[in-house]
Amino acid sequence: MSLTQPVSDPSAPTRSDALSLDLLLSNLPGAAYRCRNDSEWSMVFISDGIEKVTGYSAAAFTTQPGLSFASIILPEDRDQMHAAVAIALAQNQPFQVTYRIRTADGRIRWIWEQGALNRQAGMLEGFLADFTRVKHADLVMLEQASFLQQARDAIIAMDMTSRISYWNHGAERLYGWRAQEAMGKRFCELLCDEQAHYETAFAHTLADGEWSGELAHVRRDGSKVDTDTRWTLLAPDAVPGACQKILVIGTDISERKSSEAKIFRLAFFDHLTDLPNRANLLDQLRRALVGSARSGKCGALMFCDLDNFKYLNDSQGHAAGDLLLQAVARRLEGCVRETDMVARLGGDEFVVLIRPVDESRAVAAAQAETVAKKVVAALAAPFQLGELHYTLSVSVGVVTLCGLQDTVESTLRQADAAMYQAKAAGRNTFRFHDPAAQAAWLARAELESGLRRALQRHEFVLHYQPQLDRWGHVIGAEALLRWRQPDGKVLLPPDFIRIAEESGLIIEIGAWVMRTACRELARWQRQPATAGLTLSVNVSARQFTEPDFVALLETIFAETGVQPSGLRLELTESLVVTDFTLAAQTMGALKQQGLSFSLDDFGTGYSSLAYLRKLPLDQLKIDRSFMRDVLTDQNDASIVRSIIALGESLGLEVMAEGVETAGQRQFLADAGCHLYQGFLYQQAVSGETFTQYVTGMH
Repeated sequence: MSLTQPVSDPSAPTRSDALSLDLLLSNLPGAAYRCRNDSEWSMVFISDGIEKVTGYSAAAFTTQPGLSFASIILPEDRDQMHAAVAIALAQNQPFQVTYRIRTADGRIRWIWEQGALNRQAGMLEGFLADFTRVKHADLVMLEQASFLQQARDAIIAMDMTSRISYWNHGAERLYGWRAQEAMGKRFCELLCDEQAHYETAFAHTLADGEWSGELAHVRRDGSKVDTDTRWTLLAPDAVPGACQKILVIGTDISERKSSEAKIFRLAFFDHLTDLPNRANLLDQLRRALVGSARSGKCGALMFCDLDNFKYLNDSQGHAAGDLLLQAVARRLEGCVRETDMVARLGGDEFVVLIRPVDESRAVAAAQAETVAKKVVAALAAPFQLGELHYTLSVSVGVVTLCGLQDTVESTLRQADAAMYQAKAAGRNTFRFHDPAAQAAWLARAELESGLRRALQRHEFVLHYQPQLDRWGHVIGAEALLRWRQPDGKVLLPPDFIRIAEESGLIIEIGAWVMRTACRELARWQRQPATAGLTLSVNVSARQFTEPDFVALLETIFAETGVQPSGLRLELTESLVVTDFTLAAQTMGALKQQGLSFSLDDFGTGYSSLAYLRKLPLDQLKIDRSFMRDVLTDQNDASIVRSIIALGESLGLEVMAEGVETAGQRQFLADAGCHLYQGFLYQQAVSGETFTQYVTGMH
């Protein structure tokens, strides 16, 4: 092969170019060649690199008789190689072949060759290199891959982008995807349900070179399989520039995990009710007390004993008793939060653990009381045991726990003692062990019981406080509830309304108040001296949002014969803003019947011009808390003036309650408020006294 051309050709390479080309060819990791397209591949040119590959010099292939390149190719590879080249040339395509040669020193080497036919010169031109190292590596990999395919474990390789590059038969059996389906998919998307766990394993593998642990993977059918997994970072230091990979070996441990779960349930759960058993409870109670001591939070423990359970077992048999215990377990679970615990100690004894999350014993006791009431009510409802209709009751002992001095043993002992107190009190109830909580609960329970008695025995009465205009004329009154107890003591609403609200008795009490007030107003409307008066009645949020509230009023109007135009309902700001849409609808329906509305305690809640404009209000009432210091506190004075100005701008009456001095009244008059209610004029009095008060002013 000539490296020079005629000088007359301006594009011909110079001698310097030829020397550079020789230097390049001599440093290639192989040899460039040009040969005839014959059976011997007779070399016309071959670069010096051939000596490193074959052990023969470049000159030997072009000058030594009997030595051709084809002659050093192993006979068993020669025909196959020539056939591959012939096919490529026939298709006018470059060829690429691998084959073995025997070198000058008798060793066998693998050759990789790539070339093409130079049709203009009629020569084959190409490049060949020693492929032995790579070929041996391939053979080792094939041998290893064959071994890995036989492994029972799932063996997977992935690159640094999580793309799967190897997937053995064990992975196919474990996960359900064939290798063809898994290859190229992202490991984290194909198998991992918990991405956080995958990211943790990946990060540890990159940092430490390996990671092992348990992972739950997703099969092709969507089911989950627990695996004991080992990740290893494969660092390809032997092949510069090659990509790192992570080898993942996973062993199916689902059967082992299932066995462990069964053993755990046998050890820590009751086989009949599937509730945590005594051992589980003791462990959780100990943890709760330790956590409580650290956080300062409080919880509670309830000891629940079924009343007269032995009678069911004796009369109906143990099968019925088992059905009842299972039903009781489900109802108890329905009484607590997900974070709390219901356990069965054995027999007919159950325990409820309320986790320590409350800030004080008092708050924890209130929460425990709520749950205890639910438990008693839930178990009092009849049970259907097959064809048997059975009624049950329960006695519950409650103890608050704060972890500072309590122990597992003392807590259980105290709850048990409180349970016996509940039995002694007549069963179907609960008792607190904590003296302060018990005293508070007893007082609350007594008050609630008293409210029920007051309804039955007509102990409630209404008093009426006059409302006057700027000239001192009575224009109406506000009906105020009083509870006259059997011992003659009179309780005001602040003493009992909260309990009435929480117990739900406010609905029945509110209906009584409304009926009694309308009956009194109807009497006023029949007497000339009081015919034009209005009567204001406070309505609670619970009462106002009852679905049948409007229908109840219509019934009361029909029963009493009252003219609704004389009735004014006083609503609080919190009631209005809690459910604005419902409030507006209810007020609109009642407004059509002639009722008027007053916004009570205005300025103490969440005042909003939006609802003041949109609701059919007639009056704002300035709360007594602003009137108390209106003459000495500039803030209160400013608030009162603002309320009066706001009412005037919206076209609403403004009435001040709690007016007790002439100075307060003068301040209000100067500010533009001319409707008053308070001790300056009269305290709340009976209906008869109120009538006399109004008549005496005429």
